[in-house]
Amino acid sequence: MANTVGVTLEMMILHGQAVMRGSQHAMVVVDMPFGSYEVSKEVAFDNAARILKQTGAQAVKLEAGPSIGETIAFMVERGIPVMGHVGLRPQAVNVDGKFKAKGRTTEERKRVLAEARAADEAGAFAIVVEGVDETLAPEITAAVSAPTIGIGASAQCDGQILVTDDLLGLFDWTPKFVRRYANLKAVIETAAAEYAADVRNRRFPAAAETYDLRVNAARQPRVAQGDKRG
Repeated sequence: MANTVGVTLEMMILHGQAVMRGSQHAMVVVDMPFGSYEVSKEVAFDNAARILKQTGAQAVKLEAGPSIGETIAFMVERGIPVMGHVGLRPQAVNVDGKFKAKGRTTEERKRVLAEARAADEAGAFAIVVEGVDETLAPEITAAVSAPTIGIGASAQCDGQILVTDDLLGLFDWTPKFVRRYANLKAVIETAAAEYAADVRNRRFPAAAETYDLRVNAARQPRVAQGDKRG
C-alpha cells in the first residue's frame, strides 16, 4: 500500500493474531489504524479492547493528535496499556501531503513537545518519536518520564526502531533514517532467477527432489502359537 491510511481494524487484528502465534517472549503492541480512535475516547476504548481480546497482544499504539492526552488517559484508566507516537505521523500523510520530518520550526517543536508531554501525563508507558529534528528528540526524552523509542529521531532516545524490511534491504528506496544491515533483495532476486532458469531447463525438480516408487513385500499370514489349523 502507498501509505497506512487504508489499513483497517480487521487487518491489524489479523496481523496481531499472526504475530502472537509466533511470539514467545516479546511484548506485542498493535497499531490502531486511522479512524479507529479519533472519533471519541469511547470509540477508541472499544476498538482497543477488541484488538487486545482478539489478538492476545499486550498493548496498543496511537498517533498523537489534539485530544490524544484525554483519549490515552481514558483508555489507561480502564486497563488498556497505551504507547504514544509523536513527530512524523504516517496516518496524517493526507494532511501533510507527504512524509516529512517534524520539529524543524519553532512552532512545530512546541507542538510535538506538547503532544509528547500530553501522552506522558496521560499515562502512556512509552512514546515513539518519529522523524523529528535531531535536537528535539533528546529534549522530548528529558521532558517525559516514559521511555522514548526513536525512529529517525536521535541516538539519544531510550530505544530504537527499524522496520525489518528496511533493515534487511528488501526495498529499492528507504527513508533517510534507515541503515541497511543487509541486501536481501538482491539475494532473493538471484535465488528466484536461478530457480526459474532451472525450471525452464528441466533441471528442477531432479532425482534428489522427487519420490521413488516403494515396493512392499507381500505380507505373510501369521499363525498363532498353538493354532492347529494348516
